Amino acid sequence: MTQRAVCSRCESPLEAGDLRCAICGRAAEEHARSVARASIQVLRCESCGAAVSYDAKVGAPNCSFCDSVMRLEELVDPVEQTEGYAPFRVTRDEARAALAAWLKRQGFFRPADLAQRARLESIKAIYWVAWVCDARAYVTWTADSNEGAWRSAWAPHSGAVQLAFDDVLVSASRGLREEEVRALAPYVDLKAVAAEPSVLSDGTPVALETFDVQRSGARRRIVSAIHRSAAHVVERDHVPGTRFREVHTSALLESLETRRLALPAWVFAYRYEDRLYRAVVSGGDARGITGKLPFSLARLFLVIGAVILAGLAALTLLPILLRFFLG
Repeated sequence: MTQRAVCSRCESPLEAGDLRCAICGRAAEEHARSVARASIQVLRCESCGAAVSYDAKVGAPNCSFCDSVMRLEELVDPVEQTEGYAPFRVTRDEARAALAAWLKRQGFFRPADLAQRARLESIKAIYWVAWVCDARAYVTWTADSNEGAWRSAWAPHSGAVQLAFDDVLVSASRGLREEEVRALAPYVDLKAVAAEPSVLSDGTPVALETFDVQRSGARRRIVSAIHRSAAHVVERDHVPGTRFREVHTSALLESLETRRLALPAWVFAYRYEDRLYRAVVSGGDARGITGKLPFSLARLFLVIGAVILAGLAALTLLPILLRFFLG
């Protein structure tokens, strides 16, 4: 593995091209910030904005995320490069079976014939990209809680704590929505990362999404995710009492190390009636599945009608009950 440069003051890792340390702000040494300029070609989706590596074998120009038209684009000096690939462990057939089972177990407000009438339009293998971070932070917090409140409803509390964060996953994908990333993240194996992407046994080509977020923007998103994680840990483990409000946290990063990984997924396009929907199955574990679903207006109107009838019945019976009990 290539040895990374470190800050001469706090010894935090430095990325190629860094002008200053992300932790203490010290100027990087000349050898750390000098980096050769390069250019790569990617395919950019005109609809969702995702960028994937240009490879004729993948079957472009259709986007692997939304099936829209893609155009060729040249990125000069890409500041983020994929460092590792989580393994594809779910086969094409297993992903299709997971989708079929998922469609069958949806709730009351979905069409009753969804699993039978949904028609599969396309299935594509994709590596989507994310930052995976390890960090240490000194966190201070203030909050109101019911602990020690006595006659008042709330009492003030405050504290400070050292926290460590491991494998915090921050999406860098333009093709996946945040709610999709949250559903897939628990089913990614970050302990079995390889230097090269998986080659599927059935020969299915795998599209590779690229990092195309500028370094400064990437760091802002990463640090913001660390702050959110710190606030969650403080609320869960450190604020006393059973009720709390006005929780405020401030996190001072003491170390931050980031890996840029590509994570596997199967992207489905299926059609119900005349509308197209997308579902995504984790390529690491088929239990991870998320997507858009059609809504049954007939069942919604049925529930609304039942509520209205119940309300009318209650209004009709109320005068009778009042006369009965009040004489």
